[in-house]
Amino acid sequence: MKGILYLEDGTLYTGIGIGKKGTSVGELVFNTSMTGYQEILTDPSYAGQIITMTYPLIGNYGVNSFEKESNYVYARGFVVKNICENPSNYMSEKTIDEMLKEMGIVGISGVDTRSITKKIRNCGALKCVITNEELSEEELKLHLKNLQQREDWMKEVGTREIIHIPGEGHRVVLVDFGVKRNIVRNLMARNCDITIVPYNITFEEIERINPDGILLSNGPGDPKEATEAIEMVKKTMLKYPIFGICLGHQILGLAVGGDTYKLKYGHRGGNHGVKDLDLDRVFITSQNHGFAVDEESIKDKDMIVTHINLNDNTVEGMRHKTLPVFSVQFHPEGAPGPQDSAYLFDKFINSMKGE
Repeated sequence: MKGILYLEDGTLYTGIGIGKKGTSVGELVFNTSMTGYQEILTDPSYAGQIITMTYPLIGNYGVNSFEKESNYVYARGFVVKNICENPSNYMSEKTIDEMLKEMGIVGISGVDTRSITKKIRNCGALKCVITNEELSEEELKLHLKNLQQREDWMKEVGTREIIHIPGEGHRVVLVDFGVKRNIVRNLMARNCDITIVPYNITFEEIERINPDGILLSNGPGDPKEATEAIEMVKKTMLKYPIFGICLGHQILGLAVGGDTYKLKYGHRGGNHGVKDLDLDRVFITSQNHGFAVDEESIKDKDMIVTHINLNDNTVEGMRHKTLPVFSVQFHPEGAPGPQDSAYLFDKFINSMKGE
């Protein structure tokens, strides 16, 4: 079946429809990872977005029940150049097309993803319509016009109830803004006793849990929409060690009185160079975010920049001058991508030890 990708600037791409038959609208972004398409699709941080994969062949090793970062696909669509219909891997259980159909995701293949990526780099993130139905240009424009742009996805994709994962080590409250499973796995590997809580948990509720530390997870949307969490962090950072990842990093930046801003087209992929200024070392990191902390806004807020992005010098990490509070913009848990910076989980464990 025919597939169409229609951008808000009037650009139209035609290809082959894949996944669920239907029409979807969202923000068009690109990811530069060569592998890990299953983890990317199931990452809640992509809520409301239509993902373009820059690597030209997707689906060659299939899909399995283990390598997923959540139970659902929160993205609105999937765009690839070529899709593999006959995957080859000992763990493969189904094709990527079958996964898209099961998850109700509209996709398109056979399009020039290089052209799409260059357009996003030049114009910034764009609203778009993706469809494999027979729609006229006027109908496509109407879908775009009716798109209700929202930036509070973190209030929808996380847990609605408290979940306890027992362990014999440090007690960690994990605030779920759309947490990836590999973050939980990293805490479990360090024998933490984990309590996963909703995004709007209050300081008083955290006090009743009496944790040794708090991890602020990744998630989708504009950090300024997480107003309840910002107020909670203002109080908890004075009492507990805190580790923020991605959206959690941005929320921490706002909680200390700093500011955040939307990047032109974001950082998404598994090959982003980041320098750890404390260690004087460079790490290749996994990233997925569209917002960043404004460096100037935190200079007089007792925060020290610890990591910088080597592509555009944006803030990739920070720590408090006196409190056991730190955060990073990238994903130390990988999934997909390198896990060279997983040492940051050990740093969090040490901070709960008082080191």
